[in-house]
Amino acid sequence: MTHSDKAIITCSITGVLTDPGQHHVPVTPAELAAEARRAYDAGASVVHVHFRQQSPGKGHLPSWDPAVALACTEAMREACPGLIINQTTGVVGPDYQGPLDCLRATRPEMAACNAGSLNYLKVRSNGQWAWPPMMFDNPPAKVQDFLDVMRETGTLPEFECFDVGIVRCVEMYVQTGMYSGLPEYNFVMGVESGMPADPDLLPILLKLKLPGAQWQSTVIGRAEIWPVHRRTAELGGHLRSGLEDTFYLPTGEKVPSNGPLIEQLARYAREAGREVATPAEARQMLGLAASAPLAVSN
Repeated sequence: MTHSDKAIITCSITGVLTDPGQHHVPVTPAELAAEARRAYDAGASVVHVHFRQQSPGKGHLPSWDPAVALACTEAMREACPGLIINQTTGVVGPDYQGPLDCLRATRPEMAACNAGSLNYLKVRSNGQWAWPPMMFDNPPAKVQDFLDVMRETGTLPEFECFDVGIVRCVEMYVQTGMYSGLPEYNFVMGVESGMPADPDLLPILLKLKLPGAQWQSTVIGRAEIWPVHRRTAELGGHLRSGLEDTFYLPTGEKVPSNGPLIEQLARYAREAGREVATPAEARQMLGLAASAPLAVSN
């Protein structure tokens, strides 16, 4: 079996909005390390991580403290030798120094690069906004600043595409020299005002990405996400799930941890005739360094 037949599984371990008071999401370095181990043992070679404030009662709030980022990534690497860390950078507004500082502090092998802007909207069944309408703003100048720092830290950008037009923008970043080499695409589906969680959309997205580029699907929701994951596995894409994206298995059962979600993705990969990539194989497929970085201490 060649590397191209293998599926890289990413665990979206905690998320930015999930409340630890309501759901079993990890917040502290020790909790992240334990959850990362569950995901790793289930087949994940990559963990996509958001950092949270560590003060009591503040675990539902994001943190851009480089010391917190470093403590969390070191704990996960120690628990799972070989694990690939994929770090969030998403932030609304013109002040994004925090994510840049965290990238420089931890020098992750991978990081999200939000590739375009999106009206971030949701309407409740009563016709009211679920939250005040907002813009997740990622203009080209902001994208360029993230790409510049990722180049400096040796970090592979994962281009997060929330809509079809954003997929097309990634090619423009290559055409203009903002990014060199084949981009790694992440098709984010299921955000209410972005691309729907619909497996029929995948062939269209594959026509729009650059030939030969690696890609994965991130699918947010409940029952509707699983046909997309299955189709992604069949079409040769990489797979991602975790407590950031869903709390529910295809049966409707709520999961107690990330482990069962990753086990389900591994099952879909094998049913499609593919094997699950080890961290070493994932590094080779993604063009990362051959070995995991050593934990950095101050």
